[in-house]
Amino acid sequence: MSDEAFESLLSYVESELSFATSHYNDSYLDRRVSSRMRRTQSANYAEYFETLRNNRDEQEALLEALSINVTGFFRNPDVWDGIRDVLRCLSANNETVWVWSAACADGREPYSVAMLAHDDPQIDESSLRIVGTDISEPALETARNGVYEESRTVDFDDQLSFLDDASPYVERDGRTYRIDESIKRSVSFERHDLINDEPKTGFDLVICRNLFIYIDNEYKQPMLRTIARSLRQDGFLVIGKAETIPPTLKSAFSVRDARLRIYHREPLETNTLAREQPESNP
Repeated sequence: MSDEAFESLLSYVESELSFATSHYNDSYLDRRVSSRMRRTQSANYAEYFETLRNNRDEQEALLEALSINVTGFFRNPDVWDGIRDVLRCLSANNETVWVWSAACADGREPYSVAMLAHDDPQIDESSLRIVGTDISEPALETARNGVYEESRTVDFDDQLSFLDDASPYVERDGRTYRIDESIKRSVSFERHDLINDEPKTGFDLVICRNLFIYIDNEYKQPMLRTIARSLRQDGFLVIGKAETIPPTLKSAFSVRDARLRIYHREPLETNTLAREQPESNP
């Protein structure tokens, strides 16, 4: 009965609330649903399902809980050393560099890209156009505002210590951190669902980290194919350090740095990706 109620709940979320639960690991979904059950004091899945169907606020709360929003400024600093090298290469060889931070949560990752570009004299920050996307509207609202509140479990100064001096880019007022306008101008935000929406086009670098560890294996390939179609030939992809490119997509990417999970899209392809070239900039 419990399993049946759980499956019915997930089916409702997918069909009525347009969140593709079928693409995610059951263990991940169960953790997020169970959290909302505790908040609503629901004794079981069936009771929570009844609450969900009759409460619009709870529907929005569950969708927000299901959105993967674990992030940070310069998360995994060694990876950012690799991203710095990629940006230097792209900036040296392109008049305009388009960067897509996919599943960016509250925007700290795309802002990190902008701060890195402004801070490194070998990167022309004026050439960068950075787009951050997510499926969570509340997270995107926070991202657009560029204002972050530090908690007892989050140390923004530690995150920002990747830079020698982050003060030109982030203003601190007690526990509140505000992104400087010079950085905000480099980044735009929009809603995009990697599972259901069409590929974007014309990006030189796509950063999509720590999303695929929550996705069932059968759905990782179409999501990565969406990303691959969004990259220009010779573009770069960065995924999470615990993630890998499926063997069926190995022909689309070569490894630039295996340890940091940085890949290079092959300039010549024989699979279906070759027939879907980007037509314009984002």
